[in-house]
Amino acid sequence: MTHANVEIGSAGGRRLANTGLYAIYAVAVLFTLFPILAVVMLSMKQPSEVFSWPPTFLPATLNLDTYIYVLTETTIGRMLWNSVFLTACSTAGCIAISAPAAYAFSRLKFRAQKPLLLILLVYQMISSMVIALPLYRYFEALGLLDSHMGVILVYITVEIPFTVWLLKGFFDAIPPSLDEAARIDGASRLQVLRIVILPLAKPGLAAALIFNVIAGWSQFIIPFILIQRAEMLPISIGVLNFAPGQTEGEITIPYLAAASIIAMLPALTMFVLLQRYIVQALTGGAVKG
Repeated sequence: MTHANVEIGSAGGRRLANTGLYAIYAVAVLFTLFPILAVVMLSMKQPSEVFSWPPTFLPATLNLDTYIYVLTETTIGRMLWNSVFLTACSTAGCIAISAPAAYAFSRLKFRAQKPLLLILLVYQMISSMVIALPLYRYFEALGLLDSHMGVILVYITVEIPFTVWLLKGFFDAIPPSLDEAARIDGASRLQVLRIVILPLAKPGLAAALIFNVIAGWSQFIIPFILIQRAEMLPISIGVLNFAPGQTEGEITIPYLAAASIIAMLPALTMFVLLQRYIVQALTGGAVKG
């Protein structure tokens, strides 16, 4: 067999392998997107089409009346604002607390460093379902039920362990010599963090921001337990009971589907726009140290 034949066979094998790989990717993308597309199609159907037989995937006509009704005639705007407020406050608070903690774990050497990091990791594994009942009783005693402040405090507490580990990985990737140079110039530890470390760790901060926003936006158990008043519910809970003008026998599934798509769009948009930072978090500094 000549050298040319070997090269042709090798190139053909690579093309075949790439084709198989792309086919697997296509199946994975279809498997992921199909439920979303199904909900989008359902949100555009008339109520009479929902239980029609035989069932159809595509609506008979492009019907946006459900979206218009949901946006103009329901309290979904208030629910969205509640979610934005809870997510923004908890994300800012979590990063403000986690960044100094991660810097301390990355740069300072103290006796309980490894046990504390292990405790953070173990705490991250605890499900919200486990602490739901004691959390309710504790917040009832503190008078923080039906309070956005109480929910924000829990959001921050739940996300701190992951954020500390994430930021520590990025801080570990920054040479300590930069800290030492800033300290020689008279900078305090806090100034080193603010002026030197944080600007160099922007991809890590962006990744922490994205993960915290998505986690806060999709929280269900915590607000479900701590908030009862309808006007204070975030969109993740409000969609659960979303049935505008429901009467006995009325079909409101298209409205529920439209509300679900609206609720999903903000987090999905942020993820798509900033996904490169997530890739950097998973493949860059976040796996070091």
